[in-house]
Amino acid sequence: MSATRRTFLLRGFSAGTTAWLAANWPTQVAAAEAAQQMGHFTFFTRPQAMDIDAMAQQIYPSDSTPGAKEAQVIYFIDLALVTFAHDKQAIYKTGFGELLARTGGKPLGAMAAADQIALLTSIETAPFFRTVRDHTIMGMFSAPQHGGNFQKVGWKQIGFDDSLNFRAPFGAYDKA
Repeated sequence: MSATRRTFLLRGFSAGTTAWLAANWPTQVAAAEAAQQMGHFTFFTRPQAMDIDAMAQQIYPSDSTPGAKEAQVIYFIDLALVTFAHDKQAIYKTGFGELLARTGGKPLGAMAAADQIALLTSIETAPFFRTVRDHTIMGMFSAPQHGGNFQKVGWKQIGFDDSLNFRAPFGAYDKA
């Protein structure tokens, strides 16, 4: 009988969470967009955001095409850490401490590009770097309403057209 109660509670929690998200998601997206426009961060402090932004720029650099800086992936990562990726917050907190120790307290972005690359190469197998790399790529190609892929620069690079040019499949239920 306790398994039935447990199942009931889990289903009720899931339904409640889903209902809350459905009711509040537009508000959360609007808040994220407003924060992005004003340059505010929800999870990061400004120095932390600058370090993650410098890392992202080395992971997905700008050249003849826009990179992480132009896609504003830092806002995607910040929003991710307070929504779907909140379980990664500890990795970031630990990683910031390790990063500061390696830079001697100096901001990563203040270092020469070659020194940044050398430092990031030395930590490329660490959970912190791997998580930042994953989030950078996600932010580069996610839907813009999630904080990154500003002005759809990532989608333009891969030729993705989000115009939803949809044609229904053939079938009796599709007839007008």
